[in-house]
Amino acid sequence: MPVLLKNATFIDWQSLHFASRNILANEDDPKIKFVENDFPVTDNLQVLDCNGRLVTKSFGVGHHHVYSALSRGMRAPKKVPSDFSEILKYIWWTLDKCLDEKMIESSALVTAMECAKAGSTFVIDHHASPFAVKGSLEIIAASFEKVGVSHLLCYEISDRDKAQIAKEGLEETEQYLKFHQGLVGLHASFTVGDNTLDAAVEMMNRYKSGIHIHVSEDMYDQEMCIRKHGKRVIKRLNQSGVLSSGKTILSHCLHLDEEEKEIIRKSECTVVQNCESNLNNNVGYFNGHDLGERIMLGTDGMHSDMLRSAKASFFVGQRYDNINYSTAYKRFRQIHNYLSDNSFTGDGENNLVVLDYNPPTPVDKENFLGHFIFGITSNHVSDVISNGRLIVKDRRIINVDEDDIISESREQAKRLWERMSRAEFYK
Repeated sequence: MPVLLKNATFIDWQSLHFASRNILANEDDPKIKFVENDFPVTDNLQVLDCNGRLVTKSFGVGHHHVYSALSRGMRAPKKVPSDFSEILKYIWWTLDKCLDEKMIESSALVTAMECAKAGSTFVIDHHASPFAVKGSLEIIAASFEKVGVSHLLCYEISDRDKAQIAKEGLEETEQYLKFHQGLVGLHASFTVGDNTLDAAVEMMNRYKSGIHIHVSEDMYDQEMCIRKHGKRVIKRLNQSGVLSSGKTILSHCLHLDEEEKEIIRKSECTVVQNCESNLNNNVGYFNGHDLGERIMLGTDGMHSDMLRSAKASFFVGQRYDNINYSTAYKRFRQIHNYLSDNSFTGDGENNLVVLDYNPPTPVDKENFLGHFIFGITSNHVSDVISNGRLIVKDRRIINVDEDDIISESREQAKRLWERMSRAEFYK
């Protein structure tokens, strides 16, 4: 059903131009229309009175992990991880091995709801469930679509669980790419052997897709690459063809030398910054200097709030990065350029967010970025339109029953935690 947003203060996401508008969004047209006050209101039209509210393009998550959704509040492993490799081994690689189809579905539904309520209508996700690989991407896609959130998915292919699981990851990826837009996911260089890397790149080329991979999140990735392959991570990936696609996403990119930065800068790939995850794992600080303009923001599964990610990137970057108000906003919005430049669907003009933001100071084009950093939060998101359809109204998801999904997710979290408690490193 078309949505009419009346009496809105519309902010063009690119120019930051403010204008009083009545906006018509329709799922049959990715464009929006500005209509006059006397536009006829019929029974097949949803009307939102946006008087006193800001309306602008909705947001997007550049790097997420659906599989982490049920981890919130789980107890720590008996052995406290001493470094990044042990964080992966004792926590996340234990968790992903314990996932089954019901847990994946709950994780995806919860993630989609939280993204939508925080203003994001598009999510780029990087999934792993080594003992529940087959059909996992279809489960996530169906769950996102129930909520009304668009997506660009991949399965995290890796040799860490031996050849058969890597083979299943490749098969799941190919089966999914036959019917959906998506990427070819790889975990990280240090868990991907040459044969698997070559197979992934070949698939990327065959389906005209890109690779989505963690890059130098910790120095361990570089150290293992040098030890195993005699070269640094970006050089290995570049020589294999990973960086030949403008659809390729390089997540993290913390520990790079100048040659690696130059390779990335000269490519058409996009880097994703995940500030809070890097802080949580104590792996270092992102610095976008010399990486070029194609930098977007993600959450790395820490949460689903992109406004929060933008603020964290700005504040931490005051010491470690060359970032200012404008840079932070540009990275926040870079996902739209990535999706448009690579002809991915689901992020048209008819994706809008209504902000119930009534600050004690004036807000306009000249000072909007100050409000973006210091004022606007996800608590101000009141309504969300995704692909011309209303999916959040008065801060509630309307396509699915939130309470039922949360109740089910708690049961699935208990099952997951119980499985993890019996795993080797949780005993």
